[in-house]
Amino acid sequence: MAGLDPALFSAQGLRSGHLTEAANRGISLPEAMQQSLHKSVTQAASYYSNPERKNGRAARLLSQ
Repeated sequence: MAGLDPALFSAQGLRSGHLTEAANRGISLPEAMQQSLHKSVTQAASYYSNPERKNGRAARLLSQ
């Protein structure tokens, strides 16, 4: 319906990306879930990537 190529974008990928970006911007999980329409906190939390990861010691190894 959005006109995106389904070979490049999946519903799961878009929802996961939305929750990850919400975490990066400091938006609470319950608020992000209002947009993603997840009913299960457990399921949504599995996509809600911890924004600290990109600044952690392990992440810094990738930029060396």
